Amino acid sequence: MRFYPKHYCGVFGVYGHPNAAELTYYGLFALQHRGQESAGIATSDGRHFRIHRGMGLVSQVFTGPILHDLVGHIAIGHTRYSTSGASHLRNAQPLAVDCARGQIAIAHNGNLTNAAALRAELEARGSIFQTTVDSEIILHLMAQPGVDGSAGSLGHALRRIEGAWSLVIMTEDALIGARDPLGFRPLCLGRLDDAWVLASESCAFDLIHAKFVRDVEPGEVVTINGNGLNSYRLFPEQERRAFCIFEYVYFARPDSTIAHRNVYKVRVELGRELAREHPAEADIVIPVPDSGNCAALGYSLESGIPFEMAFVRNHYVGRSFLQPSQLIRDFNVRVKLNLIAELVRGKRVVVVDDSIVRGTTCRARVNTLKEAGAREVHVRVSCPPHMHPCVYGIDFPDRNKLMAANHSLEEIRKYLNADSLCYLSQEGMVRATGLPANQFCMACYDGRYPVAFDPALDKLALERRNGRARGWLDALAEDRAQIRLL
Repeated sequence: MRFYPKHYCGVFGVYGHPNAAELTYYGLFALQHRGQESAGIATSDGRHFRIHRGMGLVSQVFTGPILHDLVGHIAIGHTRYSTSGASHLRNAQPLAVDCARGQIAIAHNGNLTNAAALRAELEARGSIFQTTVDSEIILHLMAQPGVDGSAGSLGHALRRIEGAWSLVIMTEDALIGARDPLGFRPLCLGRLDDAWVLASESCAFDLIHAKFVRDVEPGEVVTINGNGLNSYRLFPEQERRAFCIFEYVYFARPDSTIAHRNVYKVRVELGRELAREHPAEADIVIPVPDSGNCAALGYSLESGIPFEMAFVRNHYVGRSFLQPSQLIRDFNVRVKLNLIAELVRGKRVVVVDDSIVRGTTCRARVNTLKEAGAREVHVRVSCPPHMHPCVYGIDFPDRNKLMAANHSLEEIRKYLNADSLCYLSQEGMVRATGLPANQFCMACYDGRYPVAFDPALDKLALERRNGRARGWLDALAEDRAQIRLL
């Protein structure tokens, strides 16, 4: 089974539209690729919050009657894959509280590297947590009184947290967007007539006919209320940037624009760079759909080798790595792609994939090609070898489970049964973006982590610290019971 890197989350927000919940539903639909475990929407009519969350896809969680009940001109939404906290309904977002500041709801994309220490501090001061996700820590920090007894501030809370965070926050009368000072995760701003919109990716604007305005800058906080939009830089001293380069390689949808770069064009250029660095004598170039499509096209354009869609994807299976059950994930890998044997029989094939993490599925694909009669199979990967785990919101496995961290290039080639294997260099990957290297986080490739972290922590650390980790059967039974109650 191939281990796919897991997505983190997608966030969306609307201010100033009478159908805010419906717009948020469609926005989350466009961001479904960023997480398929749970989804939620919270709305405000200026006085009261309404919220609905559930396990599963956006289309499964929300029906017409549910959306009709989510009244209000302000809304935030979230679609989740667990990168902090287990996959339970209680960890679904948005999270909402009623405190001295009034009602607050939050949706978070990213991962806090100092979550355990902050939670221990807050619990020692009497805070009671309802979830095991790091996002709830931000709410507690906002609810804590200041030194003069006044209500805590968002700015104070954001200065306490470390790591990766793109946030949409809703109060009774305002929508707030915030991005960490290094800009690990994307967040963009749009306009729909008189309404303002926030989203993880610009592709979400297209579905609702909103106009992309700009990216929310790293360290920026935007507040939208009856007085319009206001913005300020919370970390003006921070000049370093660390945008996750894997967004361009794999995560973001190709129809999104991030940092003034269209993702599709970047991925085609990744393929061109790959062909320049690692040419092959071959008859056809084929991608591993869908994530390898753009890079394979770029490889074909640069090399002059014909492009063929020899693997056909079953789009009704879903993205296998987003399914928490190992049994379901194994089934998905087997049925996800089918080969058109006539296209590869007797030919030398270049197969282009976006990444190899554990390598087991890539090996299965190579064997399938050879069993179908391919004379040679040359594997080309449109990013460098993954050598280190990610602690900023991508659920890459431990280093001892990363193939490239534990085996030489020749060992991996032999394991895959490929005639040749080549990865794109870090320099080539950066060149394809058209941006300088100091704008990116590439820790999963080079081990240079921009923000310090505790190497002993993982996404279930908060559960274990409180003795709440349970067997998966118990958790699954609980979730099924909660879903029935909804």
